[in-house]
Amino acid sequence: MMELRYNPLTDEWVIVSAATQKRPVQPAKTQCPICPGGIEFPDTTYDLVAFENRFPSLMKNPPKIEGKNNRIFRKRESFGVCEVVVYTSQHDSSFPQMPLKQIEKLVDMWVDRTYELSKYDFVKNVFIFENRGKEVGASLPHPHGQIYAFPFIPKRIEAKINSMEKWYAENGKCVVCDVIENETKERIVRETDYFIAFVPFYARFPFEVHVYPKRHLSTMLEFSYEERKDFAKILKIITMKYDKLFDQEFPYMMMFFQAPFNTKNYSEIFHFHVEFNPPKRDKDKIKWMASVETGTWAFINPVIPEEAARMLREVEVEI
Repeated sequence: MMELRYNPLTDEWVIVSAATQKRPVQPAKTQCPICPGGIEFPDTTYDLVAFENRFPSLMKNPPKIEGKNNRIFRKRESFGVCEVVVYTSQHDSSFPQMPLKQIEKLVDMWVDRTYELSKYDFVKNVFIFENRGKEVGASLPHPHGQIYAFPFIPKRIEAKINSMEKWYAENGKCVVCDVIENETKERIVRETDYFIAFVPFYARFPFEVHVYPKRHLSTMLEFSYEERKDFAKILKIITMKYDKLFDQEFPYMMMFFQAPFNTKNYSEIFHFHVEFNPPKRDKDKIKWMASVETGTWAFINPVIPEEAARMLREVEVEI
């Protein structure tokens, strides 16, 4: 079973995919499917690589839907692409441990995959993300991320677009540019030549960090050569700070938000950005998503953003 189902209560599409149940979960190192010699690469080695997921939620040639639509129960074929991006062949590595040059190559791959996936006319949004740690549902410990090329604009991204359009109409400028211009030092974690990383005033998670390019750009395709290198640098800095904060491997969800493709042009109002949403609220405590947050999107943050920023800012790292 693989299809999209429409929810008329929230005006959104839900992906129904039985294939995801078959994904391997936390296998031993000797059984890792994405290590050289594993099931994905039985006779080859690699430096870094992207390939289509063997257990996708979306496909370029999805199965035909069964049954008929009606006014209440609507469904669509699951057009899209799900890719796995393996950062390195080193199983025991991680984003903060990887050499900066490797991350620079990874950024180049993300840009390349965004370009290639955006050429499919059914793709409306290219969503790049990483789940690090079993606390956020990562099924494999080998350093990797994923890319979902959606055939629709997901609900939260739609909410961002609506807010950005409203802000632009009321204030005559991009909301992210406005936030950058007005952000205070007490929430800034690190600033580089082309990017700024901070715990936002409106953080939902205790150690949430956002990374914004200082220049207004709507997708990774607009990165200059210098911005690509600087982007790699600030991502490495933030992930290193996370690991040193409590001297442990720090779980997080890293998400890239880009303007939609193959639809209305949002380049003037949409500002590319990255969100790190880590579940930790202390060294041995997790902030679990419970009914209020899951059911209403009304988040309760137990750590003051300015305090979280101070703690991360004071973590010294060298790259």
